[in-house]
Amino acid sequence: MFYAPWCGHCKRLEPIWGHIAQSLFKTNVRVARMDCTRFTGFAKELGINGFPTIKFFKDEEIYTFYGDRTKDDIIKFALRMSNPPVQEITRPDSLSNIKTTSTIFFLYVGNRIGPLWEAYEHSASKLQPHGYFYSTDVEIASQHNIIEEQPIVLVCKESLYYFYTVEPDADLDHINDTLYKWVNEERFETFPKITRGNINEILNTKKYMVLAIVEENKLHQISSEMVEFRDMVESVIRKNRDKYHKHFQFGWIGSPDLANSIAMTVLPLPYLLVLNSTTNHHHIPEDEPSQLTAEALDIFLEQIYNQSAPTYGGNSFPVRLYRAYFEARTSLGDMWRGNPVLTTVLFGLPLGFLSLILYSICCQDILDADEDDENEPLLQHEKKE
Repeated sequence: MFYAPWCGHCKRLEPIWGHIAQSLFKTNVRVARMDCTRFTGFAKELGINGFPTIKFFKDEEIYTFYGDRTKDDIIKFALRMSNPPVQEITRPDSLSNIKTTSTIFFLYVGNRIGPLWEAYEHSASKLQPHGYFYSTDVEIASQHNIIEEQPIVLVCKESLYYFYTVEPDADLDHINDTLYKWVNEERFETFPKITRGNINEILNTKKYMVLAIVEENKLHQISSEMVEFRDMVESVIRKNRDKYHKHFQFGWIGSPDLANSIAMTVLPLPYLLVLNSTTNHHHIPEDEPSQLTAEALDIFLEQIYNQSAPTYGGNSFPVRLYRAYFEARTSLGDMWRGNPVLTTVLFGLPLGFLSLILYSICCQDILDADEDDENEPLLQHEKKE
């Protein structure tokens, strides 16, 4: 963990980091931390631009952790990276255990030779920080009802199998590109929770992101009205996966602040927002959330795909400028609501000093002018004498 002593996020991660070190004590993973204010040269060499940054060092490779900074997620990342990119399954019960413990994993079935295996191994080495990759033989796979023409690559997602399709007469380069793209798109759940920790990774799918926006309390509980709205949005992708999955990634947000930052306005709750991960434009339905049905959502998504729905936001300079203003205003408002006295001190003192400086500069000319006016009659009197 690369940290700075003054960083609030680092201080919040500190106790979690201690638990992680204890949990990984008897493994082959060593847990360390570095104060970047003391070793600035090494931090700059590694490209540390924000705090805290978590990196995994393996042989001569360095991998950065981009997930949520929770104990379980960081430990899973560390253990996954300590193993080979592709782990071999040699027993049927091992595959059963993996299905129980892992919500999503990728599996190669067949002999470990040929272009498909080489492409699979290549994708696993690149995407190991983000997913689990296994291989097994036909005999073990058949005991789990995986009966397909071999070799094959599949993803087991929420106890269901989805297969990668190899185009006829495809060469290694084509398989490399298409398999990597397929793995990158399939490495998320069908309806994941979107957070500040994983949103950038999900944006890498280059799909439209369909976001059901609700609000969790401190106990991660959601009101029944918002649960009903979220379930309605989830039912659309569950029932129409073949229709939407290729172009849309569904999910839900429990933090309205994240959605407000995307839309650059305070959204009512519950709400729906569709984000174009390529252009950063977003779409919002014309219907009220309470009146939005699965059928209306289906029509809305068709309009988005056909590019007939209104677009907002984007990456233009005025939009980026307004987004920075909105986030600054929101942060200041949160600070004021959380601790108005501290906010007044932090912003009042600099403004007070600035006012004094400006007052001194402006009033200096006036004082000088008054002195000149007072001295002028005296000089005229001296000339007359």
